[in-house]
Amino acid sequence: MAYMEELTMTQEWDKTFPKSDKMEHSKVTFHNRYGITLAADLYLPKDKEGKLPAIAVCGPFGAVKEQASGLYAQTMAERGFLTIAFDPSFTGESGGEPRYMASPDINTEDFQAAVDFLSLHPRVDSERIGIIGICGWGGMALNAAALDTRVKATVASTMYDMTRVNANGYFDSENSADARHAKRQALNAQRLKDYQNGTYALGGGVVDPLPEDAPFFVKDYYDYYKTSRGYHPRSLNSNGGWNVIGCMSFMNQPILQYSNEIRSAVLVMHGEKAHSCYFSRDAYANMVKDNPWSANKELLIIPDAVHTDLYDGGGKNAIPFDRLEEFFTTNLN
Repeated sequence: MAYMEELTMTQEWDKTFPKSDKMEHSKVTFHNRYGITLAADLYLPKDKEGKLPAIAVCGPFGAVKEQASGLYAQTMAERGFLTIAFDPSFTGESGGEPRYMASPDINTEDFQAAVDFLSLHPRVDSERIGIIGICGWGGMALNAAALDTRVKATVASTMYDMTRVNANGYFDSENSADARHAKRQALNAQRLKDYQNGTYALGGGVVDPLPEDAPFFVKDYYDYYKTSRGYHPRSLNSNGGWNVIGCMSFMNQPILQYSNEIRSAVLVMHGEKAHSCYFSRDAYANMVKDNPWSANKELLIIPDAVHTDLYDGGGKNAIPFDRLEEFFTTNLN
């Protein structure tokens, strides 16, 4: 076995949401096939015995497990599932160098490594494992579901297709060969600067201070990542942001290429008023097109919800946890 990093993890409760008394919480680690050690919070229902269905949760893109993914994991544990919320490679309390990088391959592998860990956990029924991906990790979750036949049920919440947004820009406004060429030139120039300087430049997290003329979706992110609502000191979006070249490989990697071959159950859910809703609508349409296994696929559009409402409920209970419980109970049977 390859060398695995020794991680130092915070043991006190430092989440952006209150701790529930209905579950037991612990810190755990597992490794992916690249030898990167991943850090996770494990949530175990107190009133359940024997082997349990399990769910691995990750996202949003640029967030940490102390934010939205932890809220999802704890809430699903309250409903009877053993859950983990993990930091992906290169971020949060997980290992991997250089820091603040992303990879369509490695981050899909992170979900598969979480399935490895859960499959061998003594309290988990290895035939009843699901995953939840939030925001950019929604796309990674769909990619994992297309690749990993052990995943029996997948939820993609308020998802981004990171390959599409990196290649085409927001709302496909930069979808041209010339625009992509200009991006590649800038990113490759930055690579050279980083190599010369012996370090990696960070791109900055969510803009702060917030410009008065900022578009709504930027204000939406600010309201979550830069205020007491969702700020966390380890969150990339709350602080220094991704490595400038951290998402470069996404431009050439359509992660949803084989989504219409997913046979397991999938629930894609998105806010009606989210700027990003087109990602979920299109991903769902592509997933069910020419797919003989489309009967267990669903697109759930949540009225009046914006993008970050599905991070923490947005103060209006926008996350349909009853529906998630029903979905996983039905499909992890």
